Amino acid sequence: MDSLLSVQEVSKTYRRGEHDVAVLSGISLDLVAGDYVSLMGPSGSGKTTLLNIVAGIDSPTAGRVVVGGTDIAELKDAELAAWRTANVGLVFQQYNLLPVLTAVENVELPLLLFDMKKAERRRRALDALTIVGLAHRADHYPRQMSGGEEQRTAIARGLVTDPKLIIADEPTGNLDASSAGNVLDLLHVLNADLGKTVLMVTHDPAAAGRARRLVRLNKGTLVPDLGKEGRPQ
Repeated sequence: MDSLLSVQEVSKTYRRGEHDVAVLSGISLDLVAGDYVSLMGPSGSGKTTLLNIVAGIDSPTAGRVVVGGTDIAELKDAELAAWRTANVGLVFQQYNLLPVLTAVENVELPLLLFDMKKAERRRRALDALTIVGLAHRADHYPRQMSGGEEQRTAIARGLVTDPKLIIADEPTGNLDASSAGNVLDLLHVLNADLGKTVLMVTHDPAAAGRARRLVRLNKGTLVPDLGKEGRPQ
C-alpha cells in the first residue's frame, strides 16, 4: 500500500549559542492510510519536534516529509498554512479553546480559512460535535465543560475540515482516567470506523496500547517499529 505519510531521513538541529544541538537524526517512518501509530520515548527524545515537522509547524534541517503525495517542504508559508488546515487535524495536551467562544464557535474556527457560507460552517461544526458526542454542549463555553469535554471539543475542531491525518500530542495528559479512556475510545472510533490515520505521542503505556503500532524515539533516533505487544515487526 502507498504511504499516506512518509518521513524520509529527517534530521533537525537547533542552534544554541555557539553550539548545534541535534534533536532528530535520520528519522524515517511510513504510515499507510488508516494506520494508528503511537510514538513513545523519554522527555527530550524529539517526539514533539517530529510531530511539529510532520504537521508543517516546523521544518527539518535535512530530509523530506511527504503527506498524501505532497512534499510539504516545497510549499510556501501561505500554501503550507492552507495545506495544514485542509489535511491535518491537530490535538494537543492543552485544549487551546478560546474561552469567549462557545463549543460550536471554537470548532468552526478552522473553517474561517475557507470560502464557506456561515450556515455551512455551522452545519459542519455541529456534525463534528455530534461525532464526538457533544452536540448537546454546542452552546456551552469552555468554562462550563469538564476537561474531557474540552478535549473532545478540541478533537471536533481537528476533525471539522475532514483531514487525512490526525496528529495528537499527549491528548490524555491533562485528563483523569475516566476522561482519558473516553478520549482514547473516540480516537479508536475515528480510526476504525471513519478511517482516519492517527499519529499519537503519549507517555502512557495504556494509551499506546490502543494503537496498531508502537514506535519509540531515543535521543533523536527512531527504534525499529514495534507491534502492540512490543515485539519487533
